[in-house]
Amino acid sequence: MKVTALKGGEGMRVRLTQYGLFEGDCVRVLRAAPLHGPLLIEVNGREIALGRRVAAKILVEADRCALR
Repeated sequence: MKVTALKGGEGMRVRLTQYGLFEGDCVRVLRAAPLHGPLLIEVNGREIALGRRVAAKILVEADRCALR
């Protein structure tokens, strides 16, 4: 999936970019914890755990990305 936008306030966008997540990046969901737990995603070769509310601020589109 390809990141099309980072929603939320300036603080949220800053935090996501500090994690290494930018618009145009390709992401892959590795794990989704049960009972609305966090998501483990891979972006730019890094694994990042995000809460569902934070993950909901990341808009993606279906795209074939070449992830390693």
